[in-house]
Amino acid sequence: MRAEASIENQSSTSNIPPPGRLLDPNLVATPRLERRLLRETKQQPIGSRRRRAALQSTSNIPFEQLPYQCFQEARNLLLADRQEKLKQIEEERRRIAKVQATPAEQCGGDYVKKGRLVRMQKYLEELKILADINDPVIKKRFEDGEGDMNRPIYRYLADRQWRQQRRRILMQRINQMHIVPDVVSYLDPTAEVKMFYRRRNIQPGDFVESQNSETPPRLHIQVFDKGERFVSIVVVDPDVPNVVTDSFDSRCHYFAVNVLISPTSPSVPLAGLSDDAQTIRPWLPPHAQKGSPYHRLVVVILEQTGGQRLDPQDLKRTLDGQGAHFNIRSYMDRTHSKLTGIHLFRTKWDDGTAGVMQRAGIEGADIELKRRKPEKLPYKKKNPERYR
Repeated sequence: MRAEASIENQSSTSNIPPPGRLLDPNLVATPRLERRLLRETKQQPIGSRRRRAALQSTSNIPFEQLPYQCFQEARNLLLADRQEKLKQIEEERRRIAKVQATPAEQCGGDYVKKGRLVRMQKYLEELKILADINDPVIKKRFEDGEGDMNRPIYRYLADRQWRQQRRRILMQRINQMHIVPDVVSYLDPTAEVKMFYRRRNIQPGDFVESQNSETPPRLHIQVFDKGERFVSIVVVDPDVPNVVTDSFDSRCHYFAVNVLISPTSPSVPLAGLSDDAQTIRPWLPPHAQKGSPYHRLVVVILEQTGGQRLDPQDLKRTLDGQGAHFNIRSYMDRTHSKLTGIHLFRTKWDDGTAGVMQRAGIEGADIELKRRKPEKLPYKKKNPERYR
């Protein structure tokens, strides 16, 4: 009996990971350990919680070496297809090099040569994706959050995952809140924009308390095409009441230019940007006066034309001349910028708005806006004879 009890105790303790593996991002399987991992190591758990719980009780066998005959036979077929795609990639690269070495006169001119090279480069990128799209190891790494965004296949998978749900939700919020045409006339976002206040991920259209939005947020701008580029970040409030004209004006709450992003460096903390070389207008805390409806704050990401830097001093003089009113459409037309990403959140009057406005030096915290009552139509007495 004692021997049986000792065997049971050994089997029960064998499934418990050693203390050094408790904070392994591949093995944490409880909310308490996930919070501890994030607090002590600043790392996010990898994969789903079900996967991490399964890895605790299974042997550490590489995914591509799983001992299943059907799985290995399928991998052999996929490897043969990949070898064929790699041969096509090499052949297409030789064709591109041949066209590049050919004079433009023999290709029909510079315009025809450039167009042909663009089409050939596009087909080459498609072949790179087709070579890895069916690889189960690639899919496993992507689902575990270990994909390298320098490779075209991981950028393609991330773009497809974004367009399946998150982009649809974003476009739904934009249509519901009439961002088109109140802010921009047309948009087709190609980059995913996330906004964080501390640990909270602000979903499109969420209400953010005025005390939380007093400081600038951190943006996560994920692009899905290769290369670095300079972008401009503009935060616009199109719901500023104008009591003189009985309408609404647009106000710029933040403006930064020459922000360098890439597929592998998407994080942009607005508080960490340079004041002289990048920040055109510092962060103005979002606020809504008492009695006014909620305000929409729109975060617009504009790709600068040709990857060129903009002159911050020239833009500062232009914005100072416009005063409080800001029209993002005219700025896009003047600089030929392309809208690549967008995000939005809302703010309204709450208990902390008055304090935020006083600390920022904004007037109007003691004023309450009220709707103007419609004028009544003049009373017209009806002729009583018609009812006799």
